[in-house]
Formats: sequence, structure tokens, C-alpha cells
Amino acid sequence: MLVKSQVKYIQSLGQKKSRDESGAFIAEGPKIVSEMLQEIPAQVQQVLGLKEWLTDHAGLLKGVEAIEISPAELEKISQLQTPNQVLAVLRKFEQVTQIKPEGKLVLALDTIQDPGNLGTIIRIADWFGIEYIVCGQDTADLYNPKVVQATMGSIARVKLLYTDLAGWLAEQKITVCAAALEGEDITAMQKPAEGIIVIGNESKGISADILKLVTKKITIPQKGKAESLNAAVATGIILSHLAT
Repeated sequence: MLVKSQVKYIQSLGQKKSRDESGAFIAEGPKIVSEMLQEIPAQVQQVLGLKEWLTDHAGLLKGVEAIEISPAELEKISQLQTPNQVLAVLRKFEQVTQIKPEGKLVLALDTIQDPGNLGTIIRIADWFGIEYIVCGQDTADLYNPKVVQATMGSIARVKLLYTDLAGWLAEQKITVCAAALEGEDITAMQKPAEGIIVIGNESKGISADILKLVTKKITIPQKGKAESLNAAVATGIILSHLAT
């Protein structure tokens, strides 16, 4: 049984201030928690789950504090509309302080503010073998529960650097591509050996100060009349053509 202080602490991790102060975040659901235990067990501080789930996954829980809770308790601590069997409290990852993009493809996100979009972009990056994402300071928090949920476990494999994006791009010596409505057709491009691909804000696109640093604009050819594409969808299409 959870005491009130435990419930209050776990509930507080839904807020960025509490995550920053405690250095912890939460992951929920069987798939994500299982991946965290398999990929980064040292980061897992505590697993709180229903009896059946804990019993079925006893092999993954060796050396990890596991607490059996009731469905009612899970509902209290969950950030999901429909709580799903298990929740884990994890330590934040070691902060990334620099990324050297030479010899690889790197994503750069200019103010992606929707947590679901950021989480999905991380998952897409993982699918295409993109190891690093550079985020402007106004991009959604990596540890937001909605971001973590949308990554479906990819948060354990893709590293994010939060920084002054314009300043970081200005220092780079490789091609910087910007996803834009007008640019080189990605379906006609050769797969680059290295480069930075900038994805812009969901409603405003790429900001003017970032566009000044772009060396090539790229575009997804349009056949219909839709005004734009969702940022995560656009990322997936671009990487399907350009990622090696």
C-alpha cells in the first residue's frame, strides 16, 4: 500500500518543476516499462505495478525496487486517462552537453512544442537509426509524461541536446537542411553521408534566425491541397528518403 507522501511525490512528477528538482521522471505501461528495464535498468528507481504484471515480469525486476499496488492506487498516480498495469520512476539521463554531427545525420528541432509530436519524432528517429536530436530551448521537455509515452521506449536510445539552436547551428561545418514548402525535392535527392535536418514549429515553421543559417531547403512534393504536414509526419517522410 502506498502512503500519501509516495502518491504525492509520483503525482508531482507530472510537473516539470518537480522533475527538475528531483531529477526523476515517470514511464507508464507494460511496453515502455519493460523496455526501460531491459535497456536502462540502472536508471530505474522504482516499479509500481499490479500483482499480475509484477509476477509475470519477475525476471526483469531483479535488483529493482518493485511495489505491488492496487488498481485504485495506480489510478491515483497515473498520468494516463486509462492507467495500464505498471508505472516506473526513473532517474533522468546524464545531460548531453555536446553533439558532433560530422559523419552522421542529426535532427534539429526549432520549437517543437507539442509533447506528442516530440515523442513521436524521437520514436521515428530511433526507427531510422538517428542517434542525436538537437532541440531549441523552447522545445517540449523530454521528460514530460506525454513525450515519454509517445516515444514508446525510444527515449532510452535517442540522445537529446537542449541548447541555443541558432548558436549551435552557426558553429557547424556541415550541410544544414531545412524542411520547407519550397526547396529541393527529397524524392530526387541522394542519401547524404552527413547533415543536419531542421524541423520547424508546428504552426510557425522555421524561425527567421534559423533560416539564415540553412544551406539547403528541402521539401516533400505535394499532390493534394493540404496546407501543411504535421511535424512528426514530415520528419518520418523526410527520413524515409534521406536516412541511410
